[in-house]
Amino acid sequence: MSKCESCIVKEFNSLKSLTRDELMRVSACKTGKTYKKGQVIFEEGETLNGVYCVKDGVCKLTKLSENGKDQVVKLVVKGGLLGKRSLVSEQQTNLSATALNDMEMCFIPKSEIMKDLSKNPKFTLDVLREMAADLKDSDESLVNMAQKSVKQRMAEILLYINDNFGVDADGFLSIVLSREDYASIVGTATESAIRILSQFKKEGLISTSGKLIKIEDTISLKRID
Repeated sequence: MSKCESCIVKEFNSLKSLTRDELMRVSACKTGKTYKKGQVIFEEGETLNGVYCVKDGVCKLTKLSENGKDQVVKLVVKGGLLGKRSLVSEQQTNLSATALNDMEMCFIPKSEIMKDLSKNPKFTLDVLREMAADLKDSDESLVNMAQKSVKQRMAEILLYINDNFGVDADGFLSIVLSREDYASIVGTATESAIRILSQFKKEGLISTSGKLIKIEDTISLKRID
């Protein structure tokens, strides 16, 4: 397990604001955790006693809706920190986290992070900035739900995954989501998501192989209305 002070992952999150001595102390008390694809990292309503730093892999954050279905709120990748809000507010987590592929994570105990929040103002500011960015993303997501069609939102999530996570050796999106996950992300019924993806395939915008999706016409996807 790599040391925090020499780990490149810290450059992607607020841990970069810690001093070398602080990083060495955090490194000494962290624990490495691995999660298999589909494994739950934590569930909504849990009390988190620290934060998770994503070293490798991707997970989804979900919220249980009133109809009993999981709504995908966000995808978190390498360099992401999970549990910041629960840590600062001292509330139970309001989201669940599930691994979308095999993941490596580091768990940093709450006591260590709270020491740094109280003593290092630059670190505190960076944590607050990350939380503000999360709120902005939530606001924009709500606006998208209200103003854009389901087809537009589906096209956007496909392009988002393509741009941010890339493709495998055969050109398929490297992040494999179920049709239920796609429906959850864009805010529609699973049947509707399947129908829209089928329409995209019929129009030559995408091709599929089981759950795998390949974007065939980026320009046309961007023009969906």
